[in-house]
Amino acid sequence: MSHVDPSAPLEGGPSKEEERKLKRESRSQLVSFMFMIFITTTAFLTVASDIVPTGFAIPFVLLLAGIQVVMQLYNFMHMNEGSRWINVMIWAGLFVAAMTVAALAVLIGIDKY
Repeated sequence: MSHVDPSAPLEGGPSKEEERKLKRESRSQLVSFMFMIFITTTAFLTVASDIVPTGFAIPFVLLLAGIQVVMQLYNFMHMNEGSRWINVMIWAGLFVAAMTVAALAVLIGIDKY
């Protein structure tokens, strides 16, 4: 029985299917990255140029930030490839956090939005 060294380099290259999968994933991440740059630029330009009303600026920027968080979770942190329970737990945690913030805002008396 031979002992295989786990630190030894792998022999051979990736298969054609693996190369296509890596190329598709690379393209997806590049497009996502460019879209997130666009979202960030949009947020900066809309606030800096006073296109959006002052009262709507914060919710607008938070909406764009939420879109970016979801894109980063699914594209760069590979949340779409993992177990469904991880998704359920993360979304349940975000729901509880949002409800907590909303309840505290109501209790404190913030009714600006």
